[in-house]
Amino acid sequence: MATQARQRLLTTAEELFYAEGIRAVGVDRLLQESGVGRASFYRHFASKDDLVVAVLEDRDRRWLAWLRESVEAKASDPADRPLAVFEALSERFARKDFRGCAFINTMVEVADPGSPAHHAADRHKRRVIGYLTEILTAAGRSDAEELAAEFALLVDGAIVTAVRENSPAAADRARTMAHRLIGAT
Repeated sequence: MATQARQRLLTTAEELFYAEGIRAVGVDRLLQESGVGRASFYRHFASKDDLVVAVLEDRDRRWLAWLRESVEAKASDPADRPLAVFEALSERFARKDFRGCAFINTMVEVADPGSPAHHAADRHKRRVIGYLTEILTAAGRSDAEELAAEFALLVDGAIVTAVRENSPAAADRARTMAHRLIGAT
């Protein structure tokens, strides 16, 4: 039963934080929406900040699994996987519930770079770079680490632009830029 309450809190918090923002959603709202009692909340999380970190860690694991699966489904040849990242993002950006990157949103909203939430968001971004390095290495790139950091910049820029433009077209433009980077090096 305790695990169910914790999962309801995580699911509810993720949905509300992503849709409305971390600061806009208080503990009382989380309890009301999740149907979890206050005592149960505090058995699972010492504070709302701890819940935010748990939500980010859970989303990190699922998001990276989604990216890996999506890229592999789009490109069976490892040489094609780096650019397939942008095809996967384009599909993500086209979703009606797309509100950008939960990790970028967190870093902007929780402006303190020393906060646990900021650190959790930063870990996610570093894991994305690690995944990009992995697929670029598998694609035969000797400059995989440097190129992965550049691809990550394109990914993050595409995410923010997709929100601003309310369109998945930014992923296609980022893919074109990534293709130029691959060809130029």
